[in-house]
Amino acid sequence: MAAIDRRESTHKMMLEDPMYKVIPTIALPMIISQLVSSFYNMADTYFVSQLGTAATAAVGINDSLLHFLDSVAIGFGAGCSSYISRLLGAKKDEQASRVAITTLVYAMLCGLAMAIAGYIFMDPLVDLLGATRTSKPYSIDYATYILAAAPITTAVMVLGQILRSEGSTKFSMWGTVSGCIINVVLDPIFINNFGMEVAGAALATAISKFISFLILLMPFLRKRSLISLNLKLFTPKWELMQEVLRMGIPTFLRSSMMSISSTITNNIAGGYGDYALAAMSVGNKSMRLLASAIIGFSQGFQPVAGYCWGAKAYKRTMQALKFTVIAGGAAAAVVGVILSIAAYPLIGMFVTDGNTDTLEMGVTVLRSQCAVLPLHMWVMLASGFFQALGKAFNSAILGLSRSLICLIPCVYILSWLFGVDGLAYSRAAADVASFIIAAPMFFVFLRKVNKTAEHEMANADSDIADIEGETDIIPEPEEII
Repeated sequence: MAAIDRRESTHKMMLEDPMYKVIPTIALPMIISQLVSSFYNMADTYFVSQLGTAATAAVGINDSLLHFLDSVAIGFGAGCSSYISRLLGAKKDEQASRVAITTLVYAMLCGLAMAIAGYIFMDPLVDLLGATRTSKPYSIDYATYILAAAPITTAVMVLGQILRSEGSTKFSMWGTVSGCIINVVLDPIFINNFGMEVAGAALATAISKFISFLILLMPFLRKRSLISLNLKLFTPKWELMQEVLRMGIPTFLRSSMMSISSTITNNIAGGYGDYALAAMSVGNKSMRLLASAIIGFSQGFQPVAGYCWGAKAYKRTMQALKFTVIAGGAAAAVVGVILSIAAYPLIGMFVTDGNTDTLEMGVTVLRSQCAVLPLHMWVMLASGFFQALGKAFNSAILGLSRSLICLIPCVYILSWLFGVDGLAYSRAAADVASFIIAAPMFFVFLRKVNKTAEHEMANADSDIADIEGETDIIPEPEEII
C-alpha cells in the first residue's frame, strides 16, 4: 500500500506540480551530493599536498584512473536511469525493477574485471596515465587501493542513479554525503597518524565508497523505494540490456573521453615539470567545485524530463527544459564570478610549498573556465536533456563535443602554439568550441519537440516516438521478460 501511495505521489509531483517547485526539490539533494563529493575530492588533494608537489601530481594523475572507473559506472547508471524514468512514467514498475537489478549485477562484475586487469598491468598503467619519475611511486600506491574498490565504486554509482531515476534524490544524497564525510575524517588519520602517505588517502577513499554502498542499499532493503532489487528479477537478456547500453554507451564514451583527455593533458603537462601537473590538477579540481553544482542541477532535471516524456506529457517536458536552462544559466554566471574572485586563496590552499608557478597557472586554469561556465552549463544540460529522452545519438554527440572533438585538439594545438600558457587555457577554449558545435543540433531537434508539444494540446493521444526514425520509446514488457 505504501508503495502504491508513493507511486501516486511521485506521479502527481512529476506531472502536476509547478516546475519551480519540482526541479529544485529533486535537484537540491543532487547539488548537495555533487558539492560534497567535490569538496572531499579537494580535501584529498589538500591533505596529500602536505607531502609535496610530486605527491600532489600523483593524485592528479590517478584522477584519470578514477574518472575512467567512474565513466564505466556512469555508463551503466545513466543508461538504466534514463530507461527506468521512462518506464516509471509509463507505470511499468516491475519492468523498471528488472532493469535495475540486472544493471547493478553487470556493473559490479565489470568493476571486478577492471580491478583484475589494473593489478596485472599496474606499472605500464601509471606510465600511461602520465606519471613522472618522481611521482610514479606515489601513483602506484594510490592506484592499488582505488582498484581494490572498483566493484563497489561502480555499485555506488548505479545505486545512486537508480534512486535518482525515481526522484528519490534525498536517499542518493545521504549515501554520497556520508561517504564523503568519512573520507575527510579518515584522510589525515591514514596519511599522517598511520604514516601511509598517499596510499592512506586512497584507502580512505576506498573505505568511504564501501560505507556509501551500504547506506545506498538501505532504501531498497527497507522497501522505501519504488524499485525492488530482488535477485529473482535478475533478467540476463540482451533485449533488456540493449536499451540500457543504448543510452549508457554514449554517456560512457563522453565521460571516458574526459579520462583520455586528462591522460593526454597530464603527459603534456609532465613535459613542463611537476609544477604544471600539480597546477592542472588543483585548477581543475577547484573548477569541479562549481561544475559539480551544475551537474547536480542537471541530474535533478533529467528524471523529471524522462518521467514526463515516458508519460507522453511533451509540453511539460519543454517546461522543465525552459526552467532549467534559465535558472541554471543565471546561477552559473553568478557563482562563476564569485569563484573567479576567490581564485588565489582557493588555489593557494593546495600550494603549500610556496611554488608561485603552480599558483599562477592554477589560477589561470580556474578563471579561464569560470569565464565560459554558462556555455559549459548549457552543453551539459542539452546533453542531459537528450539522455533523459532516450536520444542516444544526440546525447553522445553533445557529450563528446567537449571531451573528444574539441578538448584534445585544443590541448595539442594551444600547447604547441603558446606552451604551458596555452595548456592552461585549453579547457576553456574547448567549452567555447563545443557550444558552437552543439547549438545547431540542439535547436533543430527542439523545433521538432515544440511542434509535437503543440500537437499534444490538440490531440492528447499523439505519439512522437518516431522522431528521428525511432518506432518505440519504451519496449513493451513482454519484449524483455
